[in-house]
Amino acid sequence: MRTLTRTATTDMEVTSIRLERELKEKLKELSGNQGYQALIRDVLWNYVQQKSGDYRPEFSLSDIRASIEAVAQQEERCVLTGKFIRPDERMLLGLTTSGDMVPLSLESLSHS
Repeated sequence: MRTLTRTATTDMEVTSIRLERELKEKLKELSGNQGYQALIRDVLWNYVQQKSGDYRPEFSLSDIRASIEAVAQQEERCVLTGKFIRPDERMLLGLTTSGDMVPLSLESLSHS
């Protein structure tokens, strides 16, 4: 997950959110040295960027190990081009070098 430019904590607002104890513990485990609050901020920023149209692809063609054909069940966005993939549209699912499955538009793997 990409880390955004760091803002000083003195420039942040305190927000309270209720989380299940198990969720909080899992977040702590996943966050490693980053800390779970920083992880949550990164997740929220990624969500805002994707939903606002400010999305910037974080993957390159070299990150894709393999792909399989698929049909979108909901709106997706290609991780290589940023192009929207509409529900019921043909697409690819790419297996990344880190083992994640990511949405790809059909033309995103074209070698031009």
